[in-house]
Amino acid sequence: MTPAYEYLLNKLKKLPGLGYRSAERIAMHLLVEKTDELEGLIRSLDAAQKVVGRCATCGNMAEGELCSICVDTGRDCSKVCVVEHVPDLIAIERSAAWKGQYHVLHGKLSPIHGVGPEALNFESLQRRIEQGDIQEFVLALSNDIEGQATCHYIQEEIIGNREIQVTRIGFGLPSGGGVTYADSVTLRSALDGRRDYE
Repeated sequence: MTPAYEYLLNKLKKLPGLGYRSAERIAMHLLVEKTDELEGLIRSLDAAQKVVGRCATCGNMAEGELCSICVDTGRDCSKVCVVEHVPDLIAIERSAAWKGQYHVLHGKLSPIHGVGPEALNFESLQRRIEQGDIQEFVLALSNDIEGQATCHYIQEEIIGNREIQVTRIGFGLPSGGGVTYADSVTLRSALDGRRDYE
């Protein structure tokens, strides 16, 4: 194999969800079998990189300062669902179980991996709280040690003694499981079954 091919393969393997064989299939497909698709892919990646960023309010993907959810006047601005990553937000949206706003942390606290509060999207969450419009936070974070630690940090350090209801999504999600890969019915049950977070 050529050095350029190996370089591409190594870059593809670093993408989430791709192992060696998947990366190899994609590389071969683009370089050997469907070379006409490669140019379109390069153009679309370049265009997306130039216009897609993070929403200034919630951290979702946006083509501009705010995302389509934050500018939607039909959403309940008093309720905010806190998720780890954008795919979690997309999964919940797909379930049609949530009509409030979101806040994307872009990870969870993990001292072992060097992820502290400064690495997450807490600053804009703090600003949203200080505006005083939020009545409920739904913590839709992974049901693992890091997820629990992040929920505790939000409760103690971000919300503190403010009069804001804090709930945690409940039954339906397996222990240690995340939001992204749960089906719509499970997510709807988890949101409907949310309970006060203590």
